[in-house]
Amino acid sequence: MSKKVKWGLALMLLLVISLAFRSRSERYFEIAKNLDIFATLFKEVNTFYVDTINPSKLIKTGIDGMLQSLDPYTDYIPEDQIDNFRISTTGQYAGIGALIGIINNKTVITHPYRDFPAFKAGLRVGDELVAVDGKLVNGKETGEVSSLLKGQPKTEVEVKVKRHGSKQDLVFKIKREKISVGNVTHATLLDKNVGYIHLEDFTPGAAKEIAAALLDLKGKGATSLVLDLRDNPGGLLNEAVNIVSLFIPKGRDVVSTKGKVEEWNKTYHTLNAPIDTELPLVVLINENSASASEIVAGALQDYDRAVLIGRKTFGKGLVQTTRGLAYNAQLKVTTAKYYIPSGRCIQAIDYTNRNAEGLAEKRADSLKREFETKAGRNVYDGGGLDPDFIINQSDWAAVTEALLMGGHIFEYATIFRNENEPQPNLQNFTLSDQQYSQFTTWLNNQNFKYVTNIEKDTRNLLASAKSERYYPEIEAQLKLLQKKVESFKSGDLTLHKEEIKDLLEQQIAFHYNLSEGQAAVALRKDQTVHKAIALLSDSSAYNKVLSPR
Repeated sequence: MSKKVKWGLALMLLLVISLAFRSRSERYFEIAKNLDIFATLFKEVNTFYVDTINPSKLIKTGIDGMLQSLDPYTDYIPEDQIDNFRISTTGQYAGIGALIGIINNKTVITHPYRDFPAFKAGLRVGDELVAVDGKLVNGKETGEVSSLLKGQPKTEVEVKVKRHGSKQDLVFKIKREKISVGNVTHATLLDKNVGYIHLEDFTPGAAKEIAAALLDLKGKGATSLVLDLRDNPGGLLNEAVNIVSLFIPKGRDVVSTKGKVEEWNKTYHTLNAPIDTELPLVVLINENSASASEIVAGALQDYDRAVLIGRKTFGKGLVQTTRGLAYNAQLKVTTAKYYIPSGRCIQAIDYTNRNAEGLAEKRADSLKREFETKAGRNVYDGGGLDPDFIINQSDWAAVTEALLMGGHIFEYATIFRNENEPQPNLQNFTLSDQQYSQFTTWLNNQNFKYVTNIEKDTRNLLASAKSERYYPEIEAQLKLLQKKVESFKSGDLTLHKEEIKDLLEQQIAFHYNLSEGQAAVALRKDQTVHKAIALLSDSSAYNKVLSPR
């Protein structure tokens, strides 16, 4: 190589280094400049704004606004919210072991966890909280009441409640314990030899719980398995990897993470010997199955190890990492995207390239790429996981949704449970026509009101007619339409009786026997579960799904 060429290459290298250094310097200058602007702006607002401001609240609002422009998963967690954040990620805290909620303006016990202090003390679903350690809770936010119930392990807390049917308030003295909420809410045998496991979360220990439930079911005669990940929002990535490891041979790729910091990029493999690599497996998914749920379902699909049944998943292919900040605050920040074994990232929403209104949109179908499973089946990226069998679900009627969201289903289940002390056989439990009639009579006394979609449309039509001065000419027709709409609505409780009954029966069963009771009733009419059982009962049909088309 001539000296001239060498000098040319050296100059080019210096130019590249210079441009890179300049680009980095300019970026650091931009960061410093904008931080300086923010600091001086805050100082001026704090000094001259007409009213006294709360510095912490104002800064928190600014931080939240900044992070909101990135994605919904990047969050600032101030010191006073760290405990709640840890509970959500670990499932562990010290308290009485019960969820609370606001139902019809009353603070009630919504779920006393089995075998924890509240449950063992005798608190029931639907008990209305009156006071905690003598402090009245009426009108308080659930977070404030929850803080009163939590405390150091082995300390005692006094809980006063109202219970339907009881003339006097009931007082319970409960000793707090460390609470670790389980991930598997129900495991049972369906149709003699089909095992069923419902996984609700991915907090520490999820894989061990699945393994224990699987071995127990196999010991009871299970020759196939339904793993239910519907409505599971995800959680810890390593738990997802460990669950896949139960069904896939050791040493296989499960998921890879790739982000800006290259040294953080990592491929996770199955580390342990599996429990069973041959057991026919169906995974149930829906639009609320996200993150770690999608890693499990996606990896099993990519290895043709499971058939997916249900509806398209949420499509969250982003990984978050927690970083420490000053004054014990923390930042949960999206640091990478994850890729399952076929090479696809199932992230559905593009938060980087927003539309003209600044809104993030789902990736267009035309931009989705095709990948292949190990056996050669076609799968796609950029939009969640597509099930092998789609089970569509009809939307609830307006009356049903109003009953559920208004707490009427929950409240009546509380009344039913306390007025019917002996637990019915939940395996066969159904409400009789007379019992449903008692519910509708009670509901009429509650001044229950709701608005249907057709009512909204009729009101808009009336308003439009009046604003455009057509009302006098079509007044008679519009009033007739209103009467017809009202007559339709009066029969809603009868027309939609079956779906309302289903929800009532499930909630009553939950009041009697928590998640196990609810599952015993719900699984009987679950179309997605029935499809899974039918497929697992037909080995040729099952194998055909997993073969390349």
